[in-house]
Amino acid sequence: MNTETIRVYGADWCRDCRRTKQQLTELEVPFEYVDLENDPAAAERAREISGRTNIPVVVYPDGTHHVDPSNPRVEEKLRALSVI
Repeated sequence: MNTETIRVYGADWCRDCRRTKQQLTELEVPFEYVDLENDPAAAERAREISGRTNIPVVVYPDGTHHVDPSNPRVEEKLRALSVI
């Protein structure tokens, strides 16, 4: 994984995953999307990162992560990282 890139673990059927992807796209923040439906092993990686089965799991370049974050939480983190 490129440690300078945000990684989003999610699934297309997940409304919150689609919302987070849309937010990052609208803010023009580069991110890598890992589709858990196409990569079942990634679901285990996401669970290991978060300790939970909830998605999306958003992993930031500084090694921190959010699980099923609200748009304001994502934006706050992006500002703290000086990404936006």
